[in-house]
Amino acid sequence: MKPVLLLLLAAAGAFAQPDHFARELDEAARVASVMLDGDLCRQVVTPRALEYLFRSDPRDRYLAGDNYEVNHEAFNSVKKTLIRISRLVSFPADANLWMPIAGHPDKIRVVIRNAHEMSQFWPWGALYQDMIPEMKTVLETGRRLTVTRKPGWISVLAPVSDSLGDVVAVVEVATQQKPDTHENVK
Repeated sequence: MKPVLLLLLAAAGAFAQPDHFARELDEAARVASVMLDGDLCRQVVTPRALEYLFRSDPRDRYLAGDNYEVNHEAFNSVKKTLIRISRLVSFPADANLWMPIAGHPDKIRVVIRNAHEMSQFWPWGALYQDMIPEMKTVLETGRRLTVTRKPGWISVLAPVSDSLGDVVAVVEVATQQKPDTHENVK
């Protein structure tokens, strides 16, 4: 009887570890919802960069890709806050800012990525992409959501509101675990 009990306790401990990651990420995402200023987040990308986002020119196929321009004061302030949020957890993680694109309800863009380049949603190099269903849910409901879509990845998505209380962005607090272990990728 004792070996069975010990085996059950060991198995419970093995399964508790990923929950530990999810709990810490969820708490960091909760803090992000309070600390990030949605009005400031809206100021990060310049109107000119947004104008070029969907523009194409047969003479310049890289037109949009070369024109990501930010307001440095807003960018630096939000990025520093995101870095601090990512440090609330006891393992390597990133806090990334995602924003919907006005006039394109089916698209979303990553506005700020962070130190480890951890995101289970961002395809490298993309300025914008199709709206991720889980992000749409957060934008519509204003509730945090834990996503484990890709094996080994945990992301908590949280709403970012402006001064009127409107949800204007999503913060993704994410980490990646090494396969078959409970350690995180560094």
